Amino acid sequence: MAVLKPQRIIQGEFNRGISNGEPILIRVAFKPTATIRKEQQTVDAEGREIVLASKGRHDPCVLPRAVPMVEAMVALVLSDHLLRQRGQCSFW
Repeated sequence: MAVLKPQRIIQGEFNRGISNGEPILIRVAFKPTATIRKEQQTVDAEGREIVLASKGRHDPCVLPRAVPMVEAMVALVLSDHLLRQRGQCSFW
């Protein structure tokens, strides 16, 4: 039995807002986080009080926190749309 597949990927596998069963493709972009220039009171590894001050631009990498955040947000949005669909046209 032959498997039918679309010839080209259009809009991340959504055709007019309806998933066609293919994997959903998502592209995400993030704005770089800003450096906090305000002096902050903190402690070092030995427990001594120090002042943390930033000089120059040292942006942290948000990638380790970005992946679970994007996955959770996609799950929330898809769940929300599923509930909206169920409220309008009950298919269960």
